[in-house]
Amino acid sequence: MTDSRIHIPVLLDEVIAALSPREGGLYVDGTFGAGGYSRALLQSASCRVIGIDRDPAAIERGRALAQEFPGRLEVIEGRFGDMDRLLADHGVDKVDGVALDVGVSSPQIDEPERGFSFRFDGPLDMRMGRDGPTAADVVNTADEAELADIIYQLGEERMARRVARAIAAARREAPIERTARLADIIRSVVPKGKGDGIDPATRTFQALRIHVNDELGELRRGLSAAESLLAPGGRLAVVSFHSLEDREVKAFLRERSSPPPSPSRHTPVTAVAAHHPSFRLLSRKPVDPSEAEARNNPRARSARLRAAERTEAPAFPASGKEAA
Repeated sequence: MTDSRIHIPVLLDEVIAALSPREGGLYVDGTFGAGGYSRALLQSASCRVIGIDRDPAAIERGRALAQEFPGRLEVIEGRFGDMDRLLADHGVDKVDGVALDVGVSSPQIDEPERGFSFRFDGPLDMRMGRDGPTAADVVNTADEAELADIIYQLGEERMARRVARAIAAARREAPIERTARLADIIRSVVPKGKGDGIDPATRTFQALRIHVNDELGELRRGLSAAESLLAPGGRLAVVSFHSLEDREVKAFLRERSSPPPSPSRHTPVTAVAAHHPSFRLLSRKPVDPSEAEARNNPRARSARLRAAERTEAPAFPASGKEAA
């Protein structure tokens, strides 16, 4: 029987095919996790890989993997949204490929003490790193309206106000500090969906995790950083797991791969954004997991891969969202 704690990289073959690693190339695994993509890259070509992760446990796993590939793998503790600055500190300003597997990793989910999952009772933490407010801090201190906004916007939970109201009532009796208690509170007010098998707590837990780790902001910054780092011909491969993430990736790549608008007789040339495409899409549609992969790896069911190749055009200026 497969150990549930073993992380199975999602869309692994498809990611490696998109990156097309070459001899002597330099690649970034921006969400190192358990090192699945890094290992596959190192086995695919005589290349070098820099792994980045904010989780100290992932860095420890990276050091062990680096011993298997002497001189070819380096792991850096930090956020992938800062990859351009992190790599600059290591004397690197251009790379040949960037892989991002967005969201929480299986080792994090499977460790009750990390507080990511309602499948286990554990402290309500949810931090991918070791800094900043925990999920318990959020559910116990955010006002009811803010909680409802977080749960609705980041969890796409239609009953967000009802959930926020139940959390506010429960915390008046005692602070909410455990995953099991929070899950029970949510289940008491959100009915189980018919036929989808999704636990009523799923969307609220997702929302809190995204909020605690600023995952969408991190993704925006990471995409912009990858654009700056990739050499012409370099590849970007991003695997996302829910619609909010995929929407960010799709919008970024659509903007970066579209030709500049043509001036009209009513619009001065100087008023038209003259940014030439910085990416070429490898496929207009995302790549989904095969039926076999979705069957064998439940985590893969909602995964989508979008990939693109860097052109010679300059990177777009960072927007307010990316710079934030």
